[in-house]
Amino acid sequence: MLVRPRALAYSPAMRALVQRVSRAAVRVQGELVAEIGPGLLVLLGVTHDDDEAIAERLAEKALALRIFADAEGHMNEPLGEREILCVSQFTLYGDARRGNRPSFVAAARPEHAEPLYERFCERAGARRGRFGAHMQVELVNDGPVTVMLELDRGKLAP
Repeated sequence: MLVRPRALAYSPAMRALVQRVSRAAVRVQGELVAEIGPGLLVLLGVTHDDDEAIAERLAEKALALRIFADAEGHMNEPLGEREILCVSQFTLYGDARRGNRPSFVAAARPEHAEPLYERFCERAGARRGRFGAHMQVELVNDGPVTVMLELDRGKLAP
């Protein structure tokens, strides 16, 4: 078994669960907040050590993710002119390794997470859900194609 030295251990940063969709929408108390046609639905989780640089880098990765069909039908095209709908989701940091009730201690507090969520959305040109609200998310997953994006914090330093 290969063991990484502690200094080089994988240290995940912000998480984005990306789903290729033919359409998606977010409602809060029955009110339509945002909707898109073909594109990406991004469920975004923020952890304690995340910063603006991480939010921007993850947004760039989502924009460049090649999960759309090219002329030959292969997943080889990035987002292009399609749209992104981004929904904040602290539950991406849920940890249920012990027991059946997830712990969310790895999720950032709202006062830290919200500006980074907004920065991600701004950089990605994304439509937004309503941060901190109880939302109803509707989507038609195209494929289905779902990818978890995480950045290795250890590789982000210059």
